[in-house]
Amino acid sequence: MRRKLQINRLREDPSLGPELVSSFVGKHGSPIIEGAHATFLFRGEADEVFVRHRVVGLPDPLPMKRIAGTDLWAATSDLPPGSRVEYQLETRRGDHYERFNDPLNPRLAHSPMGSSSVCAGEGYEVPWWAQHQPDSRPGELTEERMRSRALRREQHFWVYRPARFNPVLSYPLMVVHDGGDYLQFAAMKTVLDNLIHHLDVAPMVVAFVPPHDRLREYPNYAPHARFIARELVPTLTEWLPLLDAPAGRCLMGSSFGGIASLSTAVRYPGIFGSLLIQSASLVFTDIGQDHGGGPAFDPVVKFVNKYRARPTAPVRRMYMSCGIYEPLITPNRSMVSVFREAGMTVRYEEDRDGHNWDNWRDRMQSALSWLYPGPQKYVYE
Repeated sequence: MRRKLQINRLREDPSLGPELVSSFVGKHGSPIIEGAHATFLFRGEADEVFVRHRVVGLPDPLPMKRIAGTDLWAATSDLPPGSRVEYQLETRRGDHYERFNDPLNPRLAHSPMGSSSVCAGEGYEVPWWAQHQPDSRPGELTEERMRSRALRREQHFWVYRPARFNPVLSYPLMVVHDGGDYLQFAAMKTVLDNLIHHLDVAPMVVAFVPPHDRLREYPNYAPHARFIARELVPTLTEWLPLLDAPAGRCLMGSSFGGIASLSTAVRYPGIFGSLLIQSASLVFTDIGQDHGGGPAFDPVVKFVNKYRARPTAPVRRMYMSCGIYEPLITPNRSMVSVFREAGMTVRYEEDRDGHNWDNWRDRMQSALSWLYPGPQKYVYE
């Protein structure tokens, strides 16, 4: 027998009033997770209240309804187990609209664009390896600088050396686009410390590289690719004991950073052995030019269209992930077969999440342990 939702029980309670509403909100907070349903709450005076989100398949904005005779607003949505959704609330009072994080929900996610409230479905938990573990030996993170002829400027970046770094050994190298954001918003140093310490992932050196002008440099920009392949990698190979072979090098990035990783590898085949791309902006057109992404996506579409017309295999292995709730799920799914038919081994995974840093953080154990398995089974080909 299907259980009645808590919000419907409240609606039908004969003693419904301010005291009962206060007790209800204090007990449940927001959102209320019941099986495959999430009920969002807001308390206050307004002409209209909405849930704002970027979940493909749900109306945006999602209108909330006022519980008759109270100042409590509610909206119930489907939320499959294991889901994770970021959202905000929006109120309209006359002609004034205001958007803000859910005051009844202390759970927040952060990004370069600010913070959002988090709705975690039944069964979702932040992975243990994404949280500080006192027993995990910490690696070392240092800030470095080098002069780039390709970019015509000084470029700063961070270098991660694993705990117990030994200069007589040789380490694989991973180059991470949006490096500062991966460190700040995806806890990547913590992730590396934990996964390396617990032998899920081989000890590696990681270069975290931030962009100067992301929308210009990341969609198939020749100077950026030249900097990564012809300047950064050789410089790091001189500085550090790195495996000087494609199998020991990986490019990583999310969204536009995924395009930067792929396009750099395509421009310089044979330099890198693997790619790790998350929610990559693999937007393309088969008919016409209306891709729907706006001018910023024009160079992306031009690159992906050209690649689809003549696909190549610039690396041997590629890990891809994408959230089911984000608009990029369709082009990412479509490109898996293109990459495989070009001759690359592709591991592709989806999850019930959106286009955000926590999603990309949560996929790292699966990605890194596949690309760089722990020492007990680590073999370079």
